[in-house]
Amino acid sequence: MLRSLSSRLSGSRPWSPERGGSYDILPTNNSDSRHSHTHRHSSSANPLARCCTRPIIRLLVAGSLFLFTLHFFFGFDYLAAEVSRDLSALNPNRKPPLYTDYYLQELQHPQHNPNLPYPEGGHGRYIWYANHVHGSGWGNAMQEHLFNAYLAHEAGRAFVYNNYTWNDDGSDYTDYNGHLIPSRIPIAALLQGPTAGGSWPSGDPTPRAVVKEYWDKVCPEPHAIVSDELVDAAQVDADEVLRTWVEKLKTLPGCVEITGTQVWSIWIFGSKRILTIWDALKKSPIITRFRWSKLIEDGFMKNRRYFTDTSWLRDFFWSPVYPYDVIPGLLVLHIRRGDFEEHCLHFARWGSQWNGFNQFPELPDQFVPPTPAGRGQFTEEGKDIYLRHCFPDIGQIVARVAEVRATPAGQGLKHIYIMTNGKSLWLDDLKKELAKLGGWDKIASSRDLQLNWEQQFVAQSIDMLIGQRAQVLIGNGFSSLTSNIVMLRMAKDIPPDTNRFW
Repeated sequence: MLRSLSSRLSGSRPWSPERGGSYDILPTNNSDSRHSHTHRHSSSANPLARCCTRPIIRLLVAGSLFLFTLHFFFGFDYLAAEVSRDLSALNPNRKPPLYTDYYLQELQHPQHNPNLPYPEGGHGRYIWYANHVHGSGWGNAMQEHLFNAYLAHEAGRAFVYNNYTWNDDGSDYTDYNGHLIPSRIPIAALLQGPTAGGSWPSGDPTPRAVVKEYWDKVCPEPHAIVSDELVDAAQVDADEVLRTWVEKLKTLPGCVEITGTQVWSIWIFGSKRILTIWDALKKSPIITRFRWSKLIEDGFMKNRRYFTDTSWLRDFFWSPVYPYDVIPGLLVLHIRRGDFEEHCLHFARWGSQWNGFNQFPELPDQFVPPTPAGRGQFTEEGKDIYLRHCFPDIGQIVARVAEVRATPAGQGLKHIYIMTNGKSLWLDDLKKELAKLGGWDKIASSRDLQLNWEQQFVAQSIDMLIGQRAQVLIGNGFSSLTSNIVMLRMAKDIPPDTNRFW
């Protein structure tokens, strides 16, 4: 297993059932009830055990009283904040995490067993997308990951997945704008559920998703197919892409590798054509069993004091993070800064539309692109329109918040959480202007979160979970990250008028 992990981290990914297979290391249940009964009887009859029990009970009671005192005077989040602060106050020169435990978790899935019966095992049905996207933001990669998994499910094949990959040159780290980031992050650090190797609902015969290392072992000579030769996703609706591929995959052997351009490209995700698949996708286990990883959920829970009502009593009775129910009173703003202004101007030059899942017809905000000047140029009027919707300034942000707050969906809003990559000084100015509107209990941002070292590099997903649970979201229509949040909110039947855009 360790050799497999080492290979995975370095880029070449052989898998060995002797070292990487989980089926020979899974725990078994002891069914000998007589042995169990005897063990319990002898313990209870032991005078030493009885005399030691009372001090332990006293210690537990004392510990409970101590925690209650902390709750009463400081609140539960006092402890979480201190732990998180210690973990995040790290040497800035420290190298990014490699997420070793999450790689091991993936390798240990029980379906990585070539002796399992069909359609799993050594003679199972698999699909590997060798053309999966890399070098893109998590918003784009997550869209493709979910849709690749959906196609595999509809075709009755095991989805072969790999890491979220920024750089596929085999390096552990990549320099991004002067900062080291992980070249790869295992899906298990981001997601759980069927798209990350989890189980399907009872009665669903689809084989479970597997990692690339295992596929390399059971599919040494796959049947390769070039995606461009089958269907051009840039020209047709999503339901036609799905139907064409499912029909083709039924005629192919067990191990299939797809090369060429991505089956689900940015051209279809950036168009209303993606919505033709929605009704079926919404009901599929890809969406109904969607769940963030424990790492993401823990980041949410440890920072909830920034965007929810907190008190010692509420902390005692706090509901679990899952399922992802709406948090009353929470307004989430998604505001892109940094180099995104250049992207917005690019959109203006070509008259681009909002991302596909930001174009649900039920949504109250619809974007009508102004006519570009032609030849990749924009008019000044068109530029202003795009920047207002794509890269709003502080005055425009505050005005939009006030406008949305006055709607029926905005009644009762009292906390603001800002998902952003904006700089601290700019955020300070924005918070001050938002506070002038009055009536806010809390105004916090991505930069306020207390995250451990592994969470630092997947923080966008923690933001997405917060946005997913907002009473009202104001997002960026041109962003795939916003569109993923909107998609997940629509899947939960959260009222469409709570999804707004700049």
